[in-house]
Amino acid sequence: MLSTLLSALLAAVAATTASFAADSQHKDYPNKPVRLIIPFAPGGTIDPITRILGEALGKELGQNIVIDNRAGANGNIGMTAAAKADPDGYTLIMASSGALVANISLYKKLPFDPVKDFEPVILYGNVPNILVVNPAVPVKTLKEFTDYVKANPNKLNFGSTGNGSSMHLAGELYKSMTGTQMTHVPYNSPAQATQDLLGGNTQLMFQLMTGIWQHVNTGRVHAIAVLAPKRSLTLPNVPTTTEAGMPGLESSAWFGVLAPHGTPKAIVMKLNKEINKLLAEPAFRKRITDVGVEPMGGTSQDFAGYRDAEIKKWAKVVQVSGAKID
Repeated sequence: MLSTLLSALLAAVAATTASFAADSQHKDYPNKPVRLIIPFAPGGTIDPITRILGEALGKELGQNIVIDNRAGANGNIGMTAAAKADPDGYTLIMASSGALVANISLYKKLPFDPVKDFEPVILYGNVPNILVVNPAVPVKTLKEFTDYVKANPNKLNFGSTGNGSSMHLAGELYKSMTGTQMTHVPYNSPAQATQDLLGGNTQLMFQLMTGIWQHVNTGRVHAIAVLAPKRSLTLPNVPTTTEAGMPGLESSAWFGVLAPHGTPKAIVMKLNKEINKLLAEPAFRKRITDVGVEPMGGTSQDFAGYRDAEIKKWAKVVQVSGAKID
């Protein structure tokens, strides 16, 4: 009995000592530049908000944050590079919800595991989808829109930036919730998709807020509802889908910082703390919201739980829609 207790005590002391040694080892982190991968080419929303973070976080940490654009395969190339990097805290990635959540259902096989290969650091920001229609569509509310779609099955076309994009899957989620039928029209460019909506070649989009809010303000499109639990800071007068009577119709492109699996917990916690501090600063928040992104934040555990729930949610939508990329 005594030997068992002694063994347990020694094991506990050893674990505590090892933990203390590990924490001490990383107290000087970072002592060299940190690479922050963007798994997409320059442009869009993810690039500027990552560079804003890199600049501010580098000042807080006292080291340069080197931005590394690794584009290709809907984010898979950059995600794979991050997953295979040394787990020492000197490689991070700003992942999008598409690359981290949707791709696992859209591709037959991925070269990385979005859950097992990464340590979630923090949810960074969110861009909600918003249902907008060409003014020629005679509706003003979500109920009117649904009634109109039901009365005109397969006569309305909705554009997106491609199969599996948040715009596409938002439309499929809407169809599955309402039992309606519309035709998806995928584009290679968000600008072209938007131009065809403005020109009446398509009738609606579940566009991202950053890509359409200016056209809402000028009246070139009509905003029906924001697919989010709360109103957007960018278009505060547009109701949410919950307010419009359709709770659960929520979709967004969100972004989060991750590290390779095995990155020391002390480093993950330090990064989480520093980024949360930035997200709480009014000046920093304004820089993010000016780009059209709503700041998030929270613990690494919050991020892990959110990621897991999103993977399950969109896997069901992908299955119902039959959307595939390969």
